[in-house]
Amino acid sequence: MSISKNTFLYFAYGSNLLKERIHINNPSAKMKAVARLSGYQLDFNYFSSRWNGAVTTITKTPTDEVWGIVWEMDMEHRQTLNRQEGVHTSIYRPITVKVETREGETYVCRCYELIRPLEEDRRPSRVYKEVIIKGAIQNSLPDHYIHRLEKIVDNAYDGVVEIREQLINQHKVRSAA
Repeated sequence: MSISKNTFLYFAYGSNLLKERIHINNPSAKMKAVARLSGYQLDFNYFSSRWNGAVTTITKTPTDEVWGIVWEMDMEHRQTLNRQEGVHTSIYRPITVKVETREGETYVCRCYELIRPLEEDRRPSRVYKEVIIKGAIQNSLPDHYIHRLEKIVDNAYDGVVEIREQLINQHKVRSAA
């Protein structure tokens, strides 16, 4: 599928599955497709103070797959996405991946993987996990994959995080409109 030279494709598998989350910093994002990244698994590493727990990454594995969303975004948001993902602080690095939709269509996308060493406690916060699950449900990822997300052991933190407050406020604004 062709895209404009003024846009790029981004494969999201973590909190950016949720439309309201990605639109905080990248309002041009438009959902293109649900897709699968074969040869990788979803993992967690690196404690994020933003989420009060470990954040997602992908790691190569021959037999697994990661489901996510292909977003088409304006080129001007490439830098905001890089900042959000901590590229400038060497938390994530951008990589190029090839994903496939349920219908067999393929997309070449920008994606991010953590480059930090493995940490002892790699559990996500409950807040972060819930945002990922909500995004998976919102975009109709496969049921078996949503069930797998629900089974991830979290660190039980369900308190205040800045992003959650932004999402709640964004929802209130939309509901009032």
